[in-house]
Amino acid sequence: MRTSRRWSSRDLALVASFAALIAVLGLPGALYVFGNTVPITLQTLGVMLAGAILGWRRGAAAVLVFLVLVAVGLPLLSGGRGGLGVFAGPSVGYLIAWPLGAAVTGALVQARWPRYPLWWGVLANVIGGMVVVYALGIPGVAVMTGTPLAAAAASAVIYLPGDLAKALIAAIVTAGVRRGYPRIAEEPRLLRRDPKPLQGRPLQGRALEGGPDTAGQQDSQRAGDTGTR
Repeated sequence: MRTSRRWSSRDLALVASFAALIAVLGLPGALYVFGNTVPITLQTLGVMLAGAILGWRRGAAAVLVFLVLVAVGLPLLSGGRGGLGVFAGPSVGYLIAWPLGAAVTGALVQARWPRYPLWWGVLANVIGGMVVVYALGIPGVAVMTGTPLAAAAASAVIYLPGDLAKALIAAIVTAGVRRGYPRIAEEPRLLRRDPKPLQGRPLQGRALEGGPDTAGQQDSQRAGDTGTR
């Protein structure tokens, strides 16, 4: 039998909701510190939350939906940025890393689900939302600005305190959401596709229930009844 992983309307609604959440977290704006080319925003908090709450598939899908909307021109990034131009700027490495970071965060959380100790949630957010994102984001800054990799890495140190705070906040929020709504963590179910039954005329009467011998028994019984009347 073939199997497929089907997304329900509930899954799609959750993906859309978290894509919207990431957009809303960009409304407070962007903060450029010490002349860094990549701003400090709250949207990385949304990336951590998407992966931790929705799991790796739906979390990554939510971030991808958000990035597609940005690419088509919607000003959803912090500071009202949008369009393909943002993918040609210093932030491109961080943006590309967001879906992967959400997926890694979700996979780590799901590895221990249904248990969700707070320390593990923070660690998952740090690995997925920081280590993975920095691993692509820092080289992206170096390439797009023409600065040495070591200098780009040094400039990213300023992001550490805020991102660590986001990792803790995301873990606390995730613990509350998963405790109050445990079914939200359910991934799309693996469904079996049975082969279609053979087409033909349906059997009538009890022949459908008892098989071919039932029809013969009924004929014999009718013949016996006729002879005794």
